[in-house]
Amino acid sequence: MKTSILSVTMCLVAVLAILIAPANAAVTTNDKTAVVGTAFVPCAAGGAGETVDFSGIIHTVVSFTINGNDISGAFHENYESASGTGETTGDKYQFTGSLGSSFHGSFVNSRFTSAFVQNFGAIGQGPGNNVYITETLHITINADGTVTVFHDNISMLCR
Repeated sequence: MKTSILSVTMCLVAVLAILIAPANAAVTTNDKTAVVGTAFVPCAAGGAGETVDFSGIIHTVVSFTINGNDISGAFHENYESASGTGETTGDKYQFTGSLGSSFHGSFVNSRFTSAFVQNFGAIGQGPGNNVYITETLHITINADGTVTVFHDNISMLCR
């Protein structure tokens, strides 16, 4: 999940930067996208875990500014009406979650920094099969592609 969201973010930033002429103005994009996928819920099936097939809507808001030789911005994503069914137990799940991120880059020295916090939950029927995941990530990349800062902290709680 982390890789796909980070990849989507980087692609979205690149596309928006190309499409928008450098100016001293903020640009905001508001989008709703249908999503279909699978998630592993380790707390399900009495602790054996199970794969849950889900679908729903992801609401994304992106705001960024190109100002002279700099680009900066933020985005926020959250699940809307995302639900799924366990492949093993048939249990129904509601998915909750949000992702907030900020980024900054320079067209002069090509340094890029990004930070994001993600909260994700799969809420099942009854007790003991709910999972809550929190991730905090910060990365800094220099012009030569060297990663000078990389901090990734993930925690998971089953209830």
